Amino acid sequence: MRKLLAVLLVATLLTTGLIAQGAAEKSGEVTLDKVGVTMQTLANPFFVEMVKGVEQAAKEINPDCDVISLSGDNDLGKQTTQIDDLISAGVDLIVLNAVNHEGIGPAVKRAKEAGIVVVAADVGAVGADFVIQSDNWQAGRQAGQYIADRLNGEGNVVILTGDPVTAVFGRVGGAKEVFAKYPGIKILSEDQNGKGQRDVSLDLMSNILTAYDDIDAVFAINDPSAIGAVLAIKQAGRESEMFVVGVDGSADAIAEMKKPNSIFAATPAQTPRKMAMEATRLGFEIMKGNPPPEKEILYPVMLITKDNMDSYTPW
Repeated sequence: MRKLLAVLLVATLLTTGLIAQGAAEKSGEVTLDKVGVTMQTLANPFFVEMVKGVEQAAKEINPDCDVISLSGDNDLGKQTTQIDDLISAGVDLIVLNAVNHEGIGPAVKRAKEAGIVVVAADVGAVGADFVIQSDNWQAGRQAGQYIADRLNGEGNVVILTGDPVTAVFGRVGGAKEVFAKYPGIKILSEDQNGKGQRDVSLDLMSNILTAYDDIDAVFAINDPSAIGAVLAIKQAGRESEMFVVGVDGSADAIAEMKKPNSIFAATPAQTPRKMAMEATRLGFEIMKGNPPPEKEILYPVMLITKDNMDSYTPW
């Protein structure tokens, strides 16, 4: 009798499990249980804010969702390994801020072959299911136009560039597009890669200051790079000769701009947390079979200067 009851119990459990499995398959239920995030570098507050955005959105979808956040440290090889590790960890979604938008392509392909949705955030990535980023061409044009207007269309400009990613290409491209309209503006240097980092940019700007006696303005591809340039110019005692424009709208940039006689003049502001939250939400929708009609979203930026910085709240 006991054997019969045991057999009936097992049969009931198996039947219940099969029914539940069938119901789940029929309903097409998809859950977000584990998200992987790899950023260019977590030494930059901008990317830390993006991680917070992913965490916030993921927890809103599933309070028990596990978020793995990693720093690529501006190293393509390291970020490639990180994506392979995330594949092995069985993540459902990867939010990727690529170190190199083309070089990361093979790793993205492997993730997608493993059934993982990949959303590129802040910069593009070859093969990603979707791209969400600021309108970097707009940011570059805003910065370039501010510089051109303040120089009255004539002057010597330095561009501190960054790693080979779409955001950098757009910002530099947008600024140069504006400068090209003004024959009196000369770009002295545009190939020095500050890595988007304060210390690296400080050293590069120090070398540029040694090489050039006549500089009127500096355009840096992000705020940490711009702040590094400001520090180098101060150390050289050449604050009266030039001003600096960045990109980001960070709290550090606004604090620097508010200092008396600051040469940090302007920064097109981005929305990193909002961008990362939307990347996570869109990634989950793609997982559920609801891809957006477009393959890319561009967030507009807003130029922050000393004229409007008091009404602006940095991220």
